[in-house]
Amino acid sequence: MCLKPGLLRAMTLKIRRTFVITEQRYEEAGRVTDTPLRRVAAVAVVENPCAGRYVDDLAPLIEDSIRLGAEVGTLALAAFGQYEIQSYGKGGIVGLDGEQEHANALLTTAFANPIRDLIGGGDAWISSYTKKAAPGTAIDIPMNHRDDVYVRSHYDGMSIVLPDAPMPDEVAVIFCLANRGRLNARVGGLTHEAVAARKTAASVSA
Repeated sequence: MCLKPGLLRAMTLKIRRTFVITEQRYEEAGRVTDTPLRRVAAVAVVENPCAGRYVDDLAPLIEDSIRLGAEVGTLALAAFGQYEIQSYGKGGIVGLDGEQEHANALLTTAFANPIRDLIGGGDAWISSYTKKAAPGTAIDIPMNHRDDVYVRSHYDGMSIVLPDAPMPDEVAVIFCLANRGRLNARVGGLTHEAVAARKTAASVSA
């Protein structure tokens, strides 16, 4: 069944449940760090109004993702604590009655901008990955530095498993935050400190 463009214009996403997953890493390769690596994933599992049918116009999903972004961002920040946010990433899993495109429609700039507002900016594009899968399927959410994708130490990710999600008519939308780069990162390149100094200089000159 193909629905005509505009038929879902009044759609409002229904959030069925949420998850917040936190990880704190203190040691790698026998070396204890002074600054633990904290990763947080905020997940909203939403009913997929396009499940089981082909919908040509996904603009309503994009529009509704603005509110979704604000709710997911609020969840992530509440769990993150007082740490500095240095990197981020996003992703989604579509239940088996949907299409991968449904998750992508929920993860555009419309979704991300409310989160950027909540965390106080972020100049770099946000790494993203989506897939179609059954409940309990693992997904690796890629992450990068929030202000410059060339900061190699912050090429990282977070592995997420949702035991009972997404059901066939659902989409799990995921946003991840981290407070630093990988433990023991040592492959060179642009550093977080250099990017922060550049931003400070630019704000002063402005």
